[in-house]
Amino acid sequence: MASSPTPPTGEPRDLAAHLMEQAMGHVFSAALRTAAHHRLADHLAAGPRTPEQLAAVTGTHAPHLHRVLRYLATRGFFREDTAGAYHLTPAAVPLRTDVPDSMHPAVMMATDELFLRTSAALPEAVRHEGASFERLFGAPLFDHLTTDPATRRVFDDGMSSVSAPVDAAVADVYPFPAEGTVVDVGGGRGGLLRAALRRHPQLTGVLFDQAPPLAHHLLEGDELKGRWRTQEGDFFASVPEGGDVYVLKHVLHDWPDDACLRILRSCRRAMAAGRRLLVIDAVLPPGNAPHFGKTLDVAMMAVVDGRERTTEEFATLLSAGGFRLTRVLPTPAFPSIVEAVAE
Repeated sequence: MASSPTPPTGEPRDLAAHLMEQAMGHVFSAALRTAAHHRLADHLAAGPRTPEQLAAVTGTHAPHLHRVLRYLATRGFFREDTAGAYHLTPAAVPLRTDVPDSMHPAVMMATDELFLRTSAALPEAVRHEGASFERLFGAPLFDHLTTDPATRRVFDDGMSSVSAPVDAAVADVYPFPAEGTVVDVGGGRGGLLRAALRRHPQLTGVLFDQAPPLAHHLLEGDELKGRWRTQEGDFFASVPEGGDVYVLKHVLHDWPDDACLRILRSCRRAMAAGRRLLVIDAVLPPGNAPHFGKTLDVAMMAVVDGRERTTEEFATLLSAGGFRLTRVLPTPAFPSIVEAVAE
């Protein structure tokens, strides 16, 4: 392919090859899933191995495995040495299943057929209002998950994996009160609540969600004994009353504005005036700057008819729900903390 003779600053010289590389992003996603599925990072944790050695322990075809490894190495996942053995790189360490905050479940979730099929249908999705997932699978995502326990477990494991670094970042950044009750609304398995309670020994908490994630919550242990309870329910109908800080982490981005207003108004009914609400979601920056939230925004559109939002969009939504946005705190992870008070 001919290269561009005078490429614009910051653009690759071979624009055609660059375009094709982006168009074949699904191949990289499949290669990453292959590495996760066969647990290649686990097998390389003790030291470098050749493709033949890895194939012997994974039950795979060595020449094919070599080609996948070679491709992943071009993106910094694994590294081939001059003897033909592959090494674990820092980028691949989170793919290990035996490390703290492993991203292995997150990769398995993100590359699951459910989401790959939904992304493949994106050209058709932009023709319609609503999520393409429902048109493909016959039901909205969360309804579908209730009928498929195995996929529900993949989803819940993946969401916990995605959330772990976010939980730590939020608990480190946000000044939770020394005392009081945190109500984690739609809190899944309770990773954020656990992180907040660990850092503030006088806090108590309520983990509020549906039964499947609550059945695998993370709050057991002597350290937090007597300081938490779980409550099953539907946040569209009501949430636990009497909290001092309410948290919606990765909840509002799952829903369009009208559904978000139902959730916010449900929270507002449970809260006294002046109590704080924390919305933990990506906050989209203006302009053309890359941001993981912009990737998530398209995924949310296709999968659940949700969206990521700008600061201004959050302010408008919160105001309609009975809150006033007070500040937006960035975190070391991709989401920000949108703080609001009940009016």
